[in-house]
Amino acid sequence: MASPLRRVAGAAAPSPAKAKSLVALRYVATESAPPPVRRHHHHPPFECPHDYAKPSAFLRSWKSPPPTTDPAEAQKKLALLRREYEKQVKQLRRQYAYEMELQRQERLRKDEARREAARVANEERKEAKVAAAEVAAAERKVFEEDFRQTLLKERVEKLESWRSKVELQEKKRGEKTELLHRQSSMWIDDNELDKRITVRPSLTLHNPLAMNVFSLLPTAFNVFHTDFIIHSFVTV
Repeated sequence: MASPLRRVAGAAAPSPAKAKSLVALRYVATESAPPPVRRHHHHPPFECPHDYAKPSAFLRSWKSPPPTTDPAEAQKKLALLRREYEKQVKQLRRQYAYEMELQRQERLRKDEARREAARVANEERKEAKVAAAEVAAAERKVFEEDFRQTLLKERVEKLESWRSKVELQEKKRGEKTELLHRQSSMWIDDNELDKRITVRPSLTLHNPLAMNVFSLLPTAFNVFHTDFIIHSFVTV
């Protein structure tokens, strides 16, 4: 359904014959046209940040004073109404463009802030990872140093144990040699010498050379030489 303003504009004509019909049509359209229906949209405040403009003062301005019967005056008022309407439309468009630009700048600012926050978080995460790697490397180095010190300590302990065992063996060997030297300087009787010789049956049974040597030895020979020969054959 066309608005009363459009019907009046379409019915306006410069010919004098249609003046009365134009005035009558305008009067009828003004009186019979229902008021415009306003739709209330319940949007959140952040979705409708702009304010609506007030209604134009030229709307229904032909009611007071009453509509004129002069077609020229009607055309003049209609042209004035159109110019005012175009001016308001241009102003609203400029305001709309300005608000859209503000919203675009706000979106760009938010996007830039989001990217900056992501970059800072990424850098902090990288720094935390590098710090954790450095701490792990330091702990690993300390563990390796402790392990190396433990190995060195065990090696020193094993070396000391081996040296003590070698010294103990040398000491026992020296004591045994000293005991042998002391025993070799003693004079042994013939009966005692026979007992010592017969104590080692394996030597006389399995070594014929030793049997021949002992058979040739005189009974009054020095015990030192006898023990020396016995010790030589035993070691062989």
